[in-house]
Amino acid sequence: MRLLTLSDGTRDGRLHQVDRDGARVLPLAEARTLQEAMDHWETVLPGLRAAQERLDADPELGEPFDPARALAPFPRACQWLDGSAFETHSLLIQRAWGLPVTGLPERPLMYQGLSDRFLPPNGVARFPSEADGIDFEGEFAVVLGDVPMGTPAEEAARHVRLVMLVNDWSLRALGPVEMATGFGWLQCKPACAAAPFAVTPDELGPAWDRARVCLPLEILRNGTPFGRANGSEMHVGFDRLIAHAAYSRDLPAGTILGSGTVANAAYAEVGSSCIAERRAIEQLEGGAATTPFLATGERVEMRARRPEGGDLFGPFIQTVQAGSGG
Repeated sequence: MRLLTLSDGTRDGRLHQVDRDGARVLPLAEARTLQEAMDHWETVLPGLRAAQERLDADPELGEPFDPARALAPFPRACQWLDGSAFETHSLLIQRAWGLPVTGLPERPLMYQGLSDRFLPPNGVARFPSEADGIDFEGEFAVVLGDVPMGTPAEEAARHVRLVMLVNDWSLRALGPVEMATGFGWLQCKPACAAAPFAVTPDELGPAWDRARVCLPLEILRNGTPFGRANGSEMHVGFDRLIAHAAYSRDLPAGTILGSGTVANAAYAEVGSSCIAERRAIEQLEGGAATTPFLATGERVEMRARRPEGGDLFGPFIQTVQAGSGG
């Protein structure tokens, strides 16, 4: 099952179902927004499944999907938590920046980021200045139902309702400045963007394994392949991340939890999911980082394909705009 939010003139948009080919959409009677669906998931789920079956079976049902109308699945969310669960990414950054090389600690890494706005999947992503080091970060994320405080990892995966593809935009020049204050990130983490379709885990088939999205995340920069790292190499799965987040609090339905930048040990073959990692590799192998951060007019495209083929999360292409122009 794939769900989509389309613009309807309201802040939260209108929830639609998407057919298997990603070509037609159907507004849902069961819930007006995705947050409403999350709040009443067990009640609305039978109706959502029935609507999906009708939409997939009847080529005359629904209307053509217009990517220009697509919003993020959650135009605003009750909570965005982002992990860092790929050890290769941490090791490369630690080595390049001269930090102690420890890999990932036993305690999962996670921060609470901006959730009151998620950028639409297609269009312009605006930032204050190119001097801030504009970078993309490709990652997978899960949407949770209500998770009780203290939920153990062994029970956590059953709370996953949907899977998303997220571009966690970052302003790299501001990160070290904010980290040095000891108060954490604010300016260096602007609004994330998300691919249009949020999908139930069964849409992934065998690629949803060990609470991981075991698919390549394909990234193109200005139409040129940049990376295709596979989500299977998470150091800990989403089950461990959920348990960590829920240790001292209930997690409300609609919480979005990210994997962190997808990275693989075979980075020489598969590339990277962010520019900072590419620059770290260049620093380590050649003594200097040469890949520039993003400039106005550059395009970033992300996708993940079904195991049997076909785009799983829908069209996801953004164009950078820095400064007051545009």
